[in-house]
Amino acid sequence: MTYELSPVELAQRLESLESRLAHQEHWLDTLDQTIVQQERRLEKLEQLSGLMRERLREQHQALQSNEPQGGQRLEDERPPHY
Repeated sequence: MTYELSPVELAQRLESLESRLAHQEHWLDTLDQTIVQQERRLEKLEQLSGLMRERLREQHQALQSNEPQGGQRLEDERPPHY
């Protein structure tokens, strides 16, 4: 069942398709910008995580170097009032 469209109907369909295409292009641009922003945030969070991991490693090493001989930790020592 094929029928020919009038020039007015073809123009309306073409206008509708162009409008839909413009709308989809807008959303693709918006999604692309969102992905770029999220990628930047992820990079910053990865850097922050690396810095925090390094800081924790340094604190752990500092705590280990301050432990008294014999493996006794500061938390295990008896307070002076005992």
